[in-house]
Amino acid sequence: MSRITVDGVTKTFGETVALDDVSFEIPDGEFVIVLGVSGSGKSTLLRCMNGLAAPTEGTVTVDGEEVTGPRADVAMIFQQHNIIGQMTAFSNALTGSLNRTGFFESLLQFQDREDKYQALEALDTVGLLDEAQQTARRMSGGQQQRVGIARALVQNPNIMLADEPVASLDPGSSQQVMGYLRTAAEERGLTALISLHQVNLARKFGQRFIGLRDGEKVFDGYRDEFSMDVIDRIYGDIDTEGMFEAEDATDDEEAVA
Repeated sequence: MSRITVDGVTKTFGETVALDDVSFEIPDGEFVIVLGVSGSGKSTLLRCMNGLAAPTEGTVTVDGEEVTGPRADVAMIFQQHNIIGQMTAFSNALTGSLNRTGFFESLLQFQDREDKYQALEALDTVGLLDEAQQTARRMSGGQQQRVGIARALVQNPNIMLADEPVASLDPGSSQQVMGYLRTAAEERGLTALISLHQVNLARKFGQRFIGLRDGEKVFDGYRDEFSMDVIDRIYGDIDTEGMFEAEDATDDEEAVA
């Protein structure tokens, strides 16, 4: 049975069609990249998949159960990190246990020892164990996004969704974050769906690719099918030169004031 099934999902906002009859299935353990330009429907698709938005038509099901709202087994990583700057990396990661401990208990770190161990383990997974007590606001953008990944892992999800997680990062940091996302998914056996616009990152890290254009699915296939013709189908006449970033860019790992 497929872990995720998107069946005929259409989402409209007034007269604007954000998604138009999108369907696909994702089996357990796949690492899927959703590609498309801004406005193609990527974010709307992920919001429908994690229950933050309801489809106008169609359904999303996880393990055979229709998604009608946020689920503890579906973690979401956002473009803007959404972490608390004055808290440490450890404290931010620990808030991933919110669904088990409650809001105030989580903020006051009243979690049990197992939750705290999981937070440290998640920071280790994303290469930040030595920075556990570093204040988040003093970390680089790439490090902050990795804290966001750690927080998602503490949620103990089966599915990990990430909405343009590297859009605001330099090329080196983007590659690091994508590498840690894939490592986390592989080590924990997660099903992952990541939205991107950078073609080279998609080709480097993706197993399967879903292309959206003007809210419609225009491609769904694997690495051996992901050709320049497919890229043209997804991006059309848009200049894709900036979407092929340098592979050897320097990572931004210095702390910021």
